[in-house]
Amino acid sequence: MPNFESDLISSPSSKEADAIVPVITEAVTITGLGDDLGLLWQKLMRHESAIRPVNRFRTARYNAGISACIEELTTSPDRSLVHSLLDRLFCHMGPISPDTFLITATTKAGIDALEKIQTGIPADIQEVSLLSPADAVMKEFNLTEGGINISAACASSTIAVARAASMIASGRADAVLVCCVDVVTEFIFSGFSALKALSSVPCRPFDCNRNGLSLGDGAAALVVMNPGEAQRKKQKPLGKIIGWGVANDAAHITAPDPNGSGLVQAISRSLGMSGKHAVEISAICAHGTGTIFNDRMETAAFRQIFGDRRVPAYSIKGAIGHTLAAAGGIEIAVGLQALNAQVVPPTVGLETPMNEAIGWVKNEPIAFAGKYLLTTNSGFGGVNAALVLEG
Repeated sequence: MPNFESDLISSPSSKEADAIVPVITEAVTITGLGDDLGLLWQKLMRHESAIRPVNRFRTARYNAGISACIEELTTSPDRSLVHSLLDRLFCHMGPISPDTFLITATTKAGIDALEKIQTGIPADIQEVSLLSPADAVMKEFNLTEGGINISAACASSTIAVARAASMIASGRADAVLVCCVDVVTEFIFSGFSALKALSSVPCRPFDCNRNGLSLGDGAAALVVMNPGEAQRKKQKPLGKIIGWGVANDAAHITAPDPNGSGLVQAISRSLGMSGKHAVEISAICAHGTGTIFNDRMETAAFRQIFGDRRVPAYSIKGAIGHTLAAAGGIEIAVGLQALNAQVVPPTVGLETPMNEAIGWVKNEPIAFAGKYLLTTNSGFGGVNAALVLEG
């Protein structure tokens, strides 16, 4: 069973930050567009989308009937769909040292077990525990150092990676495995439907006709390491995490602050830690849900940080849906691909950009030149998180 620590994400001292810059040595993604990060990148560049009619449960009574589900996932009385998704993730991961610290991120874990019980189908109620995915990961890789789970709405895995980076930078760990996972269940689907947050058509991030989000299954695994440890183990870095920040706008239980105050604070903290100025950021991986309020808030925040400068920005949720706690982990992996290729992928689903997004996002790839990418996520309860990646 993972051991929970009570301390918050901490910032390393300037001396520590200069001495130890966390690196990412492995990035694995599982989405509706496939089980390979390279394949995901190719399909994003081809404008492909995994959002289609839901067959997993009946949707007639909800205000939408689509999501980016992975149809091959299987369930049984003693196994949630989450574990079927984790099995796919494990198949594509390399060896993990047993002394690696574990951080998992999930919003609802195996909540589909509760759905079964509510309808009279026997199921293991322990699957509902947020510790369930962590237990599965620890068992799979025989991890001995324990770990923690972070459940912070849709910013969960971004905060998990920030926590991992903090542990590396402060010398509290040499290697941290971050595993993030969530699946589309009727419980989750019905909740977003009740909030009238779902779009009846594939979501359109930053589009003037956007009217809601689309959900999706997703999982990611990221290995964050001390660069010296990576060199010793002959692990080639995919990129560096040079800054991170987390903030809460405390504006509303589900809606963000329209002015983006929390996101501005999170971005400012990540830039301050990185030692970089806004002008040095060459690309932005936005949260970009396709909801009226989120996209307006994000563009307001970006304008406060970057002024009149139009930084190439994109959202991948029109292609793979909103994968909840897995969103940040998947987007960090894609951000590394963008830095390597020096191009941001098209924002799938975008047709006519909202006025505030003109010049920032496009429905075609945008080339850029630079070493630094900002990736952000926001969630219910006013949580906001930002990371600065270096390619």
